[in-house]
Amino acid sequence: MATFTSFKTRNSIVKRCISDDQTRLRLKYNPYYLPFDRQVGSHVWLDGKELIMLSSNDYLGLSDHPKVIEAGKKALEEWGSGTTGSRFANGSRYFHEKLESDLASFLGKEACHVSVAGYISCMSSIESFARKGDLIIVDRNVHSSLWAGIANTGARLERFGHNNIESLKEVLGQESPEITKMLVVEGVFSMEGHIANLPDYLTVIQNQNCFIVVDDAHGFGVLGKQGRGTVDYFGVTDQVDVIAGSMSKSMASTGGFVAGSTEIIEYLRTHSKQTVFSAALSPCQTACAQAALDVIKEEPEHLQHLWDNTRYYHKLLLDLGLDIWESKTPATPIVLGKIESAYYFWKKLMQKGVFTNIIPPPAVSPNKILIRTAISARHSKEDLEKIGEAMKFAAKGL
Repeated sequence: MATFTSFKTRNSIVKRCISDDQTRLRLKYNPYYLPFDRQVGSHVWLDGKELIMLSSNDYLGLSDHPKVIEAGKKALEEWGSGTTGSRFANGSRYFHEKLESDLASFLGKEACHVSVAGYISCMSSIESFARKGDLIIVDRNVHSSLWAGIANTGARLERFGHNNIESLKEVLGQESPEITKMLVVEGVFSMEGHIANLPDYLTVIQNQNCFIVVDDAHGFGVLGKQGRGTVDYFGVTDQVDVIAGSMSKSMASTGGFVAGSTEIIEYLRTHSKQTVFSAALSPCQTACAQAALDVIKEEPEHLQHLWDNTRYYHKLLLDLGLDIWESKTPATPIVLGKIESAYYFWKKLMQKGVFTNIIPPPAVSPNKILIRTAISARHSKEDLEKIGEAMKFAAKGL
């Protein structure tokens, strides 16, 4: 009979798992997968200690809004816990179509498709449309979900410098205008807090036979009229082919969306493996997203409070001499450069009751290791004052 030890070393992949340095270091320092005991608004409890949550993507603070909670409860009671099938087969429900119609209208597009995760929607926003022989031109700092979609297309790939219009011009200058192209960017870059330079990009790619995909997971609910996103913020909705995003941020739910013309979205529904082979978004999460969208449209004070908090927070960090990588949005990095400095800073913030995240490579380059923070409309004045005290305490040791 084989022993447990021999099972553990029976092949190279198991050995690789056992000897992986990144996993060993993660388990040693334990900054990730921390299970909170409880959550109330912008506060969480870890091992019984109360912490201010400063790394959540709940930008508008709607995850415990009474209308969102009530909608989720009602959907669970009426429809049960899940749809037990893909939208393609037996999982479509009227509430999916209602949310899609309302999202499309809000974004200024004809149609929309919602799926079970933002990662899946962003993958499908590329993989459904690009194919072998096409050229994908992508900002080198885009999210992992977009890279995953790109990898599955078989298309040729060219990267350009992050938010760098001259770099994009250089790439285009080496290509024929007739080649079928796809430009892939984020509206708001989640690690940096930077806003994509959409108007300049659109000027440069005129007459370039280019399909444009904007992942606006971190711009939706944050920028533009009523929070319609980065594309609306710049007034270029008609010039962008696809807007993709997540419902786990400003919409206080889970799931993702892809919005575009009717023809584009129907093509996606035919060809997207992520859509055809994934279970449909649950009734409860769809209802929560729908309620959050309604709140976004009906209660503008959440967006106003978010930006009041963001301006206060940015000034606080800059006055301390901290590097926020020129962030212009609630997604605000604190760049520390070295993993040792980031770990020290993270621990000091935790000591003072503030929870953040360390972001190492490959999510950022080795010289840009950072603490990722994100402001929410849910943060109170008292929260911000405590955050300020914690930042001062952590910055003293740098």
